[in-house]
Amino acid sequence: MCSVEDGFPVSDQEQSVSLPLPGAFLDFLNNNGLDPSIYAVADTIPRYVRLKPGCESLLADIEAELRCKLEEVVWLPGFFSIPPHIQIAGSKAYQQGVIYGMDAASGAAVSALDVSPGDHVLDLCAAPGAKLCMLSDLLGNSGSLTGVDIARHRLAACCTMLQKYALGDCCRLFVADGTTFSLLPLRSCMDIKSGAAYGADNKDIFTEWTSKRSWKDRKKAFKARNANSSHQSQSTLEPELIYYGRHSGVVGLCKSELFRPRNDNEPSVSGYDRVCHLGAGPCMLSMEAGSAYRPFTGTKSVLVDAECTHDGSVKHIQKFAFWGWNTLQHRVLDAKRTDTLMHLQLHLLTNGFRLLRVGGSLVYSTCSLTVAQNEHVVEHFLARNSSAELREVDLADKWPCKSGRIPKTIRFDPTTSKTSGLFIAKFTKLTT
Repeated sequence: MCSVEDGFPVSDQEQSVSLPLPGAFLDFLNNNGLDPSIYAVADTIPRYVRLKPGCESLLADIEAELRCKLEEVVWLPGFFSIPPHIQIAGSKAYQQGVIYGMDAASGAAVSALDVSPGDHVLDLCAAPGAKLCMLSDLLGNSGSLTGVDIARHRLAACCTMLQKYALGDCCRLFVADGTTFSLLPLRSCMDIKSGAAYGADNKDIFTEWTSKRSWKDRKKAFKARNANSSHQSQSTLEPELIYYGRHSGVVGLCKSELFRPRNDNEPSVSGYDRVCHLGAGPCMLSMEAGSAYRPFTGTKSVLVDAECTHDGSVKHIQKFAFWGWNTLQHRVLDAKRTDTLMHLQLHLLTNGFRLLRVGGSLVYSTCSLTVAQNEHVVEHFLARNSSAELREVDLADKWPCKSGRIPKTIRFDPTTSKTSGLFIAKFTKLTT
């Protein structure tokens, strides 16, 4: 038996949900054409974990420790579902970096990029780090991965994750505004000429990264950050490199080479798909006589998992029962905040596309289900960028998802997908 509430059919089972939604939020859902029943299945959505490649033989041990069956997600390799009440943080498998929690819909967004070993990838909104880890796994020990986030403490958590899962060798992490970030990728190198060869002072040359810095160095870095932030807004601050792996191309560079921004007049057709291999390691970049270490002019893959209202994340909405439903107003429902977010999302998408090479792929995703933060952003972006083209997500025909309101876009939602809500759009850059 069904009844109707706020314009949507609601079953008896859904009416008895233990998470009562306030009227203002129901109005928000109604105004955005969203069915409140997606929150009725909150307690039945599985928790998802990703198994580190090469650890398949440990599955039985993990199941014994967690005391539950890890059900393989047949449409997403490497992912398993477990009952929603199971906690993994205290498990040996989690603490030793064998598994990590990641919603299957987020895994699908990464899979949509179709990353291959040797690619050069930019994650423009990298925190909290699960997608970054998956991208690094897919790359292996080749290519490069650049993670950017404006929140230093959140990016520091990404750094911790990369080290925990031993995935950071080809990565570099920048605290920066994703709407203005302009640094180009560097080709991975095992053997590179020192910046000293080009007349750089030793203090300006990057040595191997270490988390153990002297008190003097930490104090100096803290002072430098404060000095910069007192004179500049966050959006105009120079990117701050907080982590780089041994094979990220950074070791041996001087700072002026690393922080060389992209010039919009540079052609983007000379970007790169793969890195050549000499023996077991990445190859050296060929250099002209007397030239500096040269970055390339575009990135093959860009992921823009933009900040949003999180209304598609059932677990996020559940938190308001503890935070207080009154906080929902300014976090989700406020019209000015939504307008600000749409402006931010469009600028993140635009800048990510600017850094993409011709023929490369960009995936834009949000965990909002509203049209304003998804299809409308895509439409505005396409209207302003004649070289942008939407592409089919090749794997989507095997995924439990729906088509978006624009052809070639897709949506995950709790009732259809048994995942958190997620919108995905994939673009490529055409020659103009």
